[in-house]
Amino acid sequence: MPEGAARWVSPEASWLSFNRRVLEQTCRPDFPLLERLRFLAIWASNMDEFFAARISRLFAEERGSPEYRAVLAEAQSQSEEASRLYREFLKSLENLHIHILEPSQLTRAEQQYFGAYLAEEVAPLTDLIEPEALSDLSSQALYLASGEGRLQYLIRLPQSLPRLLPVPGREGGFVRLGALVRMRSDLFLPTPGRPPLFEFRLIRLAQLARSRADWDELPEALEERLDGQVSHLELEEDFPHPWAERLQMALGLLPEEVFRLPPPLDLSFVSTLVGQGPEGERFRPLAPKRPKGFGKDPWGYLNRRDLVLYHPFEDYSAVEAFVEVAARDPKVEALRATLYRIGEENNLAASLIRAARAGKDVAVLLEGRARFDELANLEWSLRFSGAGVRVLPLPEKKVHAKALYVRRAGHAYVHLGTGNYNPLNGRLYTDLSLFTAHPALTADVWAFFEALEARKPPALSILRTASGIRELLLEGIAGEAHGKGEIILKFNHLTDPAVLQALEEALRRGARVHLIVRSTLTTLWEGADVRSLVGRFLEHARIAAFRNRGKWRIWAGSADAMPRNLDRRYELFFPILNGRAKRKVLEILRAQLADDRNTYILTPGGQKRCWGGKHDAQRWE
Repeated sequence: MPEGAARWVSPEASWLSFNRRVLEQTCRPDFPLLERLRFLAIWASNMDEFFAARISRLFAEERGSPEYRAVLAEAQSQSEEASRLYREFLKSLENLHIHILEPSQLTRAEQQYFGAYLAEEVAPLTDLIEPEALSDLSSQALYLASGEGRLQYLIRLPQSLPRLLPVPGREGGFVRLGALVRMRSDLFLPTPGRPPLFEFRLIRLAQLARSRADWDELPEALEERLDGQVSHLELEEDFPHPWAERLQMALGLLPEEVFRLPPPLDLSFVSTLVGQGPEGERFRPLAPKRPKGFGKDPWGYLNRRDLVLYHPFEDYSAVEAFVEVAARDPKVEALRATLYRIGEENNLAASLIRAARAGKDVAVLLEGRARFDELANLEWSLRFSGAGVRVLPLPEKKVHAKALYVRRAGHAYVHLGTGNYNPLNGRLYTDLSLFTAHPALTADVWAFFEALEARKPPALSILRTASGIRELLLEGIAGEAHGKGEIILKFNHLTDPAVLQALEEALRRGARVHLIVRSTLTTLWEGADVRSLVGRFLEHARIAAFRNRGKWRIWAGSADAMPRNLDRRYELFFPILNGRAKRKVLEILRAQLADDRNTYILTPGGQKRCWGGKHDAQRWE
């Protein structure tokens, strides 16, 4: 392929390549056994998300096409590989004295105990469903089918109970709930004897029918999501063929949308085992650094200089402390925050509530349409409103920006980030935080919140939002489209056609192009340095760096370079202005470009794994 020649890849195929990279982490020679097992659970959850959301475009527009079938063939190949890896893990876990037992391996006393458990705890929560209700089955639940000759009964296992149960008195011994139900099918079926049961599960597309629903419409919109079309069906490999045909027809599925796999289905349950094994088979806890002098007096610190932190290597709790100090400080008058995925418990959100109760002016843009987090955010909206925090109306565009604003004694301070204000993410995701009192930046953040509250498009001076981020990227790329130009872009997803075309032109004109793209990249070129990092921490920071004749211009922010982010969302991209901070971000990028322990090199011909080298960018210091 000639220099600069390109190959287009569909977003779905590119994302599945990423999920294969996730699956391959189960084979990392430098990872402890239980951490490798964790990646099997991550892969399984990712695959569910693929069929619930990421396949929606292909499902709607290309269903049945050769491209669609090729994507499903890759998904099935990965699923079969995951089943094989699960069986290998069972053997390896035995060396750690961890055993997933079959009911036949239980003693008579243990079988009697679990029979009582099934009768007392499981059966009252289990649904027995007639086959006539096939079209109404729930997404991602585990079902068991039974019948004599014909399909007669469906058992829906309760999702409120764990899939994996410890065996009392056997340290390291576990048994699957589904296997126990098979053992005592007589407790669940209205037929004599213990007829055999067969596992299956399905996945529905999960999209709100009204993507622009405001807070008062959100509960009803969530109810409507339960009716999404089935996109995927998994059957255990021995599932009777006549029953399989009936399910396929009732659910309106094509043959290639039905996978037959060895049981157990849905391998995400193995995450239960990760916390049960010896410490030596898990990663050593990271001891993040704390910025000196910032926690007690962030105002004095920021009056002197900006602060850039690289999480999780530098403590995310500094972000929480920033808001906690503001909530307690009697000189603080107002706080603003954008909140997207904040989880069930959140110290930062609790500090905002304390600030409001202390009489401060507190308002949040809580994004009610964060996919799969809508219900949690609906609960937070009630908690905020009850405490006196103003929950701003949802604008037409989804708000994915990461911004905090504090006004204290007439001075303004802000935090701008690349990641969600979520404590779990702060420990597991690599993200950048910028704290600054720069007047132009703080003025833009205030203008951003004022515009959202007034339901107007934000007009910003230095920060970039919405399509202004695309303009920034195109301008930066065009400025480097020459023989001495150099571009470094780091995104989770890079699929915007205009940005990709600009990169291709820069390559044609002789620029050095470095792309660090975690998940989805829809064009690959010969001559470009393209890599994906997959390791202990989820790569999540978004950064754009342009050499600018040796005077690097560096931006970071919340947006991936995708049409949906740049056209249908309010994101924020911010410049790194401080010289010391700029050098720090460049060091992070250079370390990732040198990484040979977590890296996949992506080319038009495929992906090449780089493991076992000396440069580990996920041990940044």
